[in-house]
Amino acid sequence: MAEARTDRFFRHLVFNLRAGVVAITDEGDLAAVNDMGYRVLGLTPDASHLGRPFAEVLHDCPEVCQVLQRAFDTDDLPNRAEMRLRKTGRAIGYSLSRIHDDNGRLVGATLFFRDLTRVEQIEERDRLRDRLAALGEMAAAIAHEVKNPLASIEVMAGVLKRQLHDQPEALETLNDIIKESKLANAIVVEVLEFVRPIQLQVERSALDEILKDSITMAEAKMRRGAVSIRTEIAPDVPALLADAHQLRQLFTNLLANAFEALGGDGHVDISAELIPGEDEPSGGLDPLPPQVAVEVRDNGPGMGPDDLERIFSPFFTTKPQGTGLGLAIVRKVVDAHDGRITAVSAPGRGAAFKVTLPVVPVVRSMGR
Repeated sequence: MAEARTDRFFRHLVFNLRAGVVAITDEGDLAAVNDMGYRVLGLTPDASHLGRPFAEVLHDCPEVCQVLQRAFDTDDLPNRAEMRLRKTGRAIGYSLSRIHDDNGRLVGATLFFRDLTRVEQIEERDRLRDRLAALGEMAAAIAHEVKNPLASIEVMAGVLKRQLHDQPEALETLNDIIKESKLANAIVVEVLEFVRPIQLQVERSALDEILKDSITMAEAKMRRGAVSIRTEIAPDVPALLADAHQLRQLFTNLLANAFEALGGDGHVDISAELIPGEDEPSGGLDPLPPQVAVEVRDNGPGMGPDDLERIFSPFFTTKPQGTGLGLAIVRKVVDAHDGRITAVSAPGRGAAFKVTLPVVPVVRSMGR
């Protein structure tokens, strides 16, 4: 009776751990997988898995199979190591232990692991904030030094226009100078806007109103032409506790980017859905709160993997007159709201940007 209670206790202990657990026998059969293990590995719980060869059950996770096999092939067992799962893209930290019976005979192995993906995201956000701080100080100093001379050039060109009003060739040159000065000044303003720290002014914000305003603002920023827009917001999407002004800038930049890619002809689909929060913690971190996912998808020319990898980097652009700050600002606003942004694209297959925002953000400052 006591032995049965002990067995139940240890079974409950394993299955309620906040870390993933996979145990196998020395014959290569699966002995145990707890709920967190299934969840992190991206597999569906199934009682029939127990007793089957672990390589068969975990065939979608070959890197996990390789680690488990090491328990029987080498004495150098990994402790506090890391790997990335190809099936889910998650990064996990893990330790591998052998299981011995009372006589010291090897009877199996246990893999303990936890999801490090959110830890990676937090660390990357911190690194980005540090880079922005250094970049911001330099860019702000340069921008302030350039802004005043640009204003002087524009003013002096205007004075010369009035003095040389009867010389068409000179007027044409002066108009070009004024036009380019205004363009350069706009770039300086965008740089200053980018390096300025974001202090969120949160309020309850209706997503449909934000998206409606963003479409209007994007049309003023970039020619829409014959581009059609379809917006679909799930009925259960709640109002966000967010900085409405910053979110308008975020979606304005994404839409303007789509309009430019489409060149005046094509389709943009905007969709939003609610992602319910987690009841249980993931990978040793607090449970994820409810989130709203907004996707902006176009059927434009798309981009290759090299460009896709760098699109959120400050000052990266493939456009002749672009500043390379539009999508960098988007990411900065997303990070300030404790959200995530991903991009999917391929040449000739359009682009899709997915912004995931918590319904109630952890307020943070980005840029300093």
